[in-house]
Amino acid sequence: MKTILSASLAVTGAVGVAQNILYSPDNYAFNALEHLSGIAPYFDPQDPTLDPAPPQGCNVTRAAYLVRHAAIYANDFDYESYVEPFTDKLKNSSVDWKATAGTAAPLDFLKDWQSPVEDGDLEELTKIGMLESMSLGVELNRRYLGFRPPQKIWTSTAERTVKSAQSFIAGLDRQANESAVVQVSEGKKEGAASLTPYKGCPAYSSSRGSEQSSAWVKKYTAPILARLRAAAPQFNWTSSDVYGMQQLCGYESVIRGSSPFCDLKLFSPTEWLAFEYANDLMYFHNTGYGNEVSGHIGFPWVNATVDALLNDDDSAASAQDLYVSFTHRELPPTVLVALGLFNNTAFSASDNQNATMPTDRVNYRRAWRSSHMLTFLTNIAVERMSCDSYGFEDAGSDFFRVLVNNSPQPLLGCDDGPGETCARATFEKWIAERGQMFGQFGEKCGVDYDNSTNVLGIYNA
Repeated sequence: MKTILSASLAVTGAVGVAQNILYSPDNYAFNALEHLSGIAPYFDPQDPTLDPAPPQGCNVTRAAYLVRHAAIYANDFDYESYVEPFTDKLKNSSVDWKATAGTAAPLDFLKDWQSPVEDGDLEELTKIGMLESMSLGVELNRRYLGFRPPQKIWTSTAERTVKSAQSFIAGLDRQANESAVVQVSEGKKEGAASLTPYKGCPAYSSSRGSEQSSAWVKKYTAPILARLRAAAPQFNWTSSDVYGMQQLCGYESVIRGSSPFCDLKLFSPTEWLAFEYANDLMYFHNTGYGNEVSGHIGFPWVNATVDALLNDDDSAASAQDLYVSFTHRELPPTVLVALGLFNNTAFSASDNQNATMPTDRVNYRRAWRSSHMLTFLTNIAVERMSCDSYGFEDAGSDFFRVLVNNSPQPLLGCDDGPGETCARATFEKWIAERGQMFGQFGEKCGVDYDNSTNVLGIYNA
């Protein structure tokens, strides 16, 4: 502040002369689409603001990506639990929505609004989703110009992941049919040998986190409900309606390109942050640090990826410069736990993770933000680089780093290279230590079926 004031005085030349307002509240900007958690259209959060380009003196020699499928019309649970009940109620309503114009809850657009989702669309990729996935392929083609075209692109067997992979290849391949799509079973008895290992983990429950999230939803929607009821008292408003309307902001945007439900006159930035936090609570306890099996579910992909990137035999039949796999929303957060990223207690003396995510208020200082790690087409990359950088000659020539949605993420205790990268020797030791922590998939998941495995072996097949 002292520096800013001094600069201002230097410009005016005298105290008492009108000063320019350097920071005005009118400059505040907020984009609801960047706070929608798992239904946010893809964006680069730049968190932290490290440069995604390779550090000085470094070139990427291999890379691996884990990618969530691109944008869909609606998740079946979201649709059946929140969106459809609201839209059905809307169809049967006789409210004069036009009369709400100019109120604290402007809902006049509802007089002729039509739902963008039909039952037959559920779980299907939208046109925007297909374009997003193809654009990612184009971007990786540009990013890794010297790479050989990958022989294989892996995907789970759901139609939305397969189509995401196919659209990605359309953008990546320089010539037709250079890359083949390999489908990996989503069976419930595959152990860790799949891109959906949570399905083979009896200790994992898809409903975990709902209790904590619901408690916060009930609290943050209370004042919103009061406002909506004042504007349209004839409509039987519920907290589920509010949640469904906020979900429609995301789903309608990835179908039609925009949505009136995103209007900040309808829901304020604080209310969007509350919605985001409700999702953060759910994912934290479902696939994050609030679930003790999360790291064990995510580590097999980490281990398989590192093995592939460390393999120096470029002549092996399975060797590729680029490894890309498509999955669902559940796997990326577990991988981040296995890597120790987005950890609320990383620099704290306390390991009490649950205390960092209260259900009666928002922890605005949290590291765990699902909108930064779980958007449609969210991607986790591991890059191997060859570096000749000043000051790092004694660390060798091979370095590794992790990026989440194009944002480099330093690994705690593994950042001794240029640009917060990790030297190969340090990286191998660090991964081995993570394996000691999270390498017990079968044991921690309580596997009760035969022929289970703790290993994902798809990249060396």
